[in-house]
Amino acid sequence: MTEAVKKPRPEFRNIGVGQILTAYRLPLAGRVSILHRVSGALLFVFLPFLLYLFDQSLTSEMSFEFFKLFLSNIVVKLITLVLAWAFLFHFCAGVRHLVMDTNHEAVSKENGKRTSVVVFVVSSVLTIAFALKLFGAF
Repeated sequence: MTEAVKKPRPEFRNIGVGQILTAYRLPLAGRVSILHRVSGALLFVFLPFLLYLFDQSLTSEMSFEFFKLFLSNIVVKLITLVLAWAFLFHFCAGVRHLVMDTNHEAVSKENGKRTSVVVFVVSSVLTIAFALKLFGAF
């Protein structure tokens, strides 16, 4: 009789990133969490490049002129824009996590979705403002 009552054991499968991105519909908070990790990894990997740019901008007047010439390249501007997005998104998502850590009432499905939207909107607006400044709109 005990064999008839047993439930089948769940089957656990290893899934890849492609399946997560295409087959599963993550909630917005899950997407923010994944992008928070991706932006942090981007910042970590490109830290030497960022330090190089910072060093070139501060060493001397001649190195600053080289920095301006280097930054006038469209590829470097696009890389800088991606890194600015990574920083701004990572910062906004980090503030979101700090708020959720300090205010346990903020940890709910509704508040998670609401704060995820805020992170996307604020980081997007800041990135657009940075892009406009980078490409000389103002």
